[in-house]
Amino acid sequence: MIEKTENIKLFTVDEANRLLPMVEPILMQIKTCHLKVQSFRENAAAAARAADEGGGGMEGGSNYVQALIDLSKQAIKIDEMGVQIKDFGRGLIDFPSEREDRVVLLCWQLDDGPTIEWWHELEAGFPGRQKL
Repeated sequence: MIEKTENIKLFTVDEANRLLPMVEPILMQIKTCHLKVQSFRENAAAAARAADEGGGGMEGGSNYVQALIDLSKQAIKIDEMGVQIKDFGRGLIDFPSEREDRVVLLCWQLDDGPTIEWWHELEAGFPGRQKL
């Protein structure tokens, strides 16, 4: 179990809810970028196999690289807020918080609604979500 530390930002439910209007549009961009990156999956895998054999190259490679850069830039914005991204495609994020004197995660994903209603233990993950 992770103990409280000065290196991690802990959010109250109110603080996390106030941040959602800023986080949501970034998550929408992340989801779009992720879909674009995923569209290159087969070409990227083929280029990686060819590179292992001394060949390589990828049609649309510069577009793939740009999609990765765009995804990374958006993910960094979320990370700098102290929010943890758990799933790019679903827009699933966690806000570290404190509950009963231990660190837990407030859990939210795109389409969950305008406020955070779920939390889970650090080790439980999404399947262990519980109502606040």
